[in-house]
Amino acid sequence: MKKMIKLNEMEFDRIVKKALKGIPPEIRRHLDNILITVQKQPSRTMLKEMGLSDDRTLLGVYSGVSRLRRSATHPPLFPDTIFLFQEPIESQCHTLEELEEQIRVTLVHEVAHALGMSEKELQEFGYG
Repeated sequence: MKKMIKLNEMEFDRIVKKALKGIPPEIRRHLDNILITVQKQPSRTMLKEMGLSDDRTLLGVYSGVSRLRRSATHPPLFPDTIFLFQEPIESQCHTLEELEEQIRVTLVHEVAHALGMSEKELQEFGYG
C-alpha cells in the first residue's frame, strides 16, 4: 500500500500556486475576486453548518454569494472564499502530481459553485 503524501504548509502552498496555473484561463479568470485559503481541516462548526458529519471527507468549500444570486443593490458583506483542506486532500494522494491534480480539480469544483452550479450539475460534468 502506498503512503499518502504529507507536506508542510509552505510546500502545500507552492503546489496550490502551481495547480492554479494549470487551470484553464476561462475558469481561472473567475478566481480574480475570490480569496483562496488553506486550512489543515474543516472546522466542526463548518461541517455542522453544512449538515455534514465529522467523519465526512471535505476537500474544499466555497463560501460566498454565487454569481447567480448577486445583486447590485445588495452586494456581499464578505469576500468570496475558497477553503482548501490540506490534510483531507493529502489523504487522497500518493504523489506530488496526484496532489496537484486533486487541488486543481477541487478549485475548479469550487469555482463552479461560485458561478452557481449545483452538486448535481458538477457530477454531470465529471466534477462531483
